[in-house]
Amino acid sequence: MPFYDRTELIHETIGTLEEALTLEVLITIIVVILMLLNLKASILISGALPVAVMMVFIAMRYLGVDANIVALSGIAIAIGTMVDMGIVLTESMNTHLEKAPPDQPIGDTIYNATTEVASAVITAVATTIVSFLPVFTMQAAEGKLFRPLAFTKTFALLASIVVAITIVPPLATQLFGRKNTENRVKYGMNILLLLLGIFLLFTSYSFWGWLGILVALTGMAAQFLTTYQDGKYFFYFDIFKNIIYALVVGWSLAKVWMPLGVTRSLTTNFLFVSLIVGALIGFFYIVIYFYESILRFLLQIKILFLALVVGLVIWGFQIAKNTGQEFMPALDEGSFLLMPTAMPYSGMEANVANLRALDMAVTSIPEVETVVGKAGRISSALDPAPMSMYENVILYKSEFKTNENGHRIRFRVDDDGKYVRDKDGQLIPDEKGQYFRNWRDHIKSPNDIWNEIVRASKLPGLTSAPKLQPIETRLVMLQTGMRAPMGIKVKGPDLQTIESFGLQLEKYLKEVKSVKKAAVFAERIVGKPYLILDIKRDNLARYGLTVANVQNQIQAAIGGMVMTSTVEGRERYGIRLRYPRELRDSPDKLRRIFVSTPTGAQVLLGDLVEIKYEQGPQAIKSEDGFLQGFVLFDKETGYSEVEVVKNTQAFLQQKIKSGELKVPAGVSYKFAGNYEQQIRSNKRLAIVVPIALALIFLILYFQFNSVMTSLMVFSGVFVAFSGGFILLWLYGQDWFLNVDFFGMNMRDLFQMKTINLSVAVWVGFLALFGIATDDGVLVATFLQDSFERNKPTSIPAIRDTIVEGGKRRVKPAMMTTATTILALLPVLSSTGRGSDIMLPMAIPSFGGMLLQMITMFTVPVLYSLWKESNFRIQGFVKSNSLAS
Repeated sequence: MPFYDRTELIHETIGTLEEALTLEVLITIIVVILMLLNLKASILISGALPVAVMMVFIAMRYLGVDANIVALSGIAIAIGTMVDMGIVLTESMNTHLEKAPPDQPIGDTIYNATTEVASAVITAVATTIVSFLPVFTMQAAEGKLFRPLAFTKTFALLASIVVAITIVPPLATQLFGRKNTENRVKYGMNILLLLLGIFLLFTSYSFWGWLGILVALTGMAAQFLTTYQDGKYFFYFDIFKNIIYALVVGWSLAKVWMPLGVTRSLTTNFLFVSLIVGALIGFFYIVIYFYESILRFLLQIKILFLALVVGLVIWGFQIAKNTGQEFMPALDEGSFLLMPTAMPYSGMEANVANLRALDMAVTSIPEVETVVGKAGRISSALDPAPMSMYENVILYKSEFKTNENGHRIRFRVDDDGKYVRDKDGQLIPDEKGQYFRNWRDHIKSPNDIWNEIVRASKLPGLTSAPKLQPIETRLVMLQTGMRAPMGIKVKGPDLQTIESFGLQLEKYLKEVKSVKKAAVFAERIVGKPYLILDIKRDNLARYGLTVANVQNQIQAAIGGMVMTSTVEGRERYGIRLRYPRELRDSPDKLRRIFVSTPTGAQVLLGDLVEIKYEQGPQAIKSEDGFLQGFVLFDKETGYSEVEVVKNTQAFLQQKIKSGELKVPAGVSYKFAGNYEQQIRSNKRLAIVVPIALALIFLILYFQFNSVMTSLMVFSGVFVAFSGGFILLWLYGQDWFLNVDFFGMNMRDLFQMKTINLSVAVWVGFLALFGIATDDGVLVATFLQDSFERNKPTSIPAIRDTIVEGGKRRVKPAMMTTATTILALLPVLSSTGRGSDIMLPMAIPSFGGMLLQMITMFTVPVLYSLWKESNFRIQGFVKSNSLAS
């Protein structure tokens, strides 16, 4: 009977990511509607997104990339970038349509708008793809984990550029080319949409029915204002109409997201979503509106502004140097692996009793679903576990009841908010009901469940166990041979010396502040009681026996010997013969076993051998030709793995120098576990990340054909890098966002805690590096165009040209930033299975893009400084040449 099945874990992780993707798409639609204030453009961009996502799944299908949590995360973190290209193209089309002559064909207008920004869009996508090349070079565990993410993100970006260049322009020609449609046709289309919406109200698609009615009514109202009111109030009505559309999408967003928790009403969640999204979009509008004034002011204080930016970059790099490091954030598997150990001399009966007691104690916890314990090894040479090592696989219930696909289910409630059950006592599913929580009120996270397990599993004679999960533990054991993520390998000439030194290390490890004292355990290598039958050779000679005679008798009577075999069809079995258990289950009974002599006499075995107990190893481990033992430990909360190892190394070295800890001759020790994996991955990233950054710079140079311009745009990478680390630091500060809003603490909502620098975080930074230059590419492209067109001949003219170029691209640049930032909000607040991996990847992108917004000012300011310096130098040279 199977007792450990990962199907539910797979479905829940995929369900979490599917929900995050849905929320990202909905937020993107809201941003596009509110920023463009154009329903046609919003439909164009939002409709192109699912097409690009479907193209990604087609590529995954035919290139053999599995749809796991990490692979789908590649799509999740690429959603913002995928939409950015459509936004830039559509905004350019809107601008050209407003300025185009009335007699210009719509196809020519769309073509001009597309070619104007195509090179910048392709360059931005190329830098994003190149930034992920280091992920393809990852090896071992991190390579298997994150390489699918690199593939899917690359597929997503390639698909989006194909859609943006080949599908969006023809669709835009059709959508924007119907301005001259007769009024009666427009009214007829709106009436048909109204009737369709009314029909859908009486089906299971009532939401779409209400949406159709809303679009039809607003469309007819807009047509009335345009026709009979001479467009007098059309501008204000258009804004009002788009806000209404955004609120409708926001209602759907709140219903799926429920950021304040499922215990709060949908209305409360909708108000929260509206306020947080509205506030951020309002901020972006303020920047757009006052952009010219801010830029002109900064052009007056260029050096001071650039000094502030340099200070932020230096601060970010200082934080990066002091950030704790770990190999990989733990994935919530929905299960634990409890692995305590008994003393090596404990007998079979005691071990079986301990295992049963553990199972019963853990099963009594309400949040635990099943517990299955195992002691000893299976019939495999790959499982050298002694009988005194237990493995209890613990599956606990998900926080809320879910269906087979990992999605939460709503159940019917009465007027008092109590759940209604059927005649069999089962909950009744109801789409308008509430989610059912499986955990008790004081259980807030899986860590609380583990603490309950630790309290319940404290039994006499058993050691404590580090917090482990089945998949994570198997990986660690395959990589290091240890049953803990952190430990020390002790190598030496003999087992007794290794155990003795390991016990000393155990003593001193408990004194290290960052080490969890209860989890420190040095393996008791020697201590297993062995029954020794020492043959008395003098007595053998007296009876005319040989050593072989006695050993054969011992083997046949005690150990058992195959005498013959039986054939059952195609199967063959050996028939083993030995004494019954009741005649060989104690040393006294062994002494009374008779041995035949050559003369036919019977001699007691006790007269021929000396039976005694001796301590010996319960398992012999070796590595690199040396005998080996382990000292296991775990870190305290709030410390990173690398920090703990460095603290422990320094502490042990101090004890060795003071003479308190003496390393015996021939003994060596080294730290092992995830720490080794982190060091190895850091060395590889230190080589490939600079190469990727150099390639990004080369792509920028090919776009601008100018080292100075490329350096200005490339500076966005350093600004974004600092922004990512500043947000990582703020996440670890207790005062940051430690406020209640709508009765919800913001730190709890956005999962704010200390985030260590891991491979997942570096993947987030690599994604950030690719998009950090996007706004700079757009601004620099139009700055170049402005200077080629205006050819300024004075300092004020240079600044006017800078402002002109910046103003032309501020809106699309702010929109692309808004979609990237807002699309990550659901990921930052996600709490389902798999969110442990998505959150560390999202934080650098969110923080980096927040700070990267200042590149909308840094690139123009740097460009102005460069052009003004060149102008002054040329003027100085001319004045000197005239004077001479």
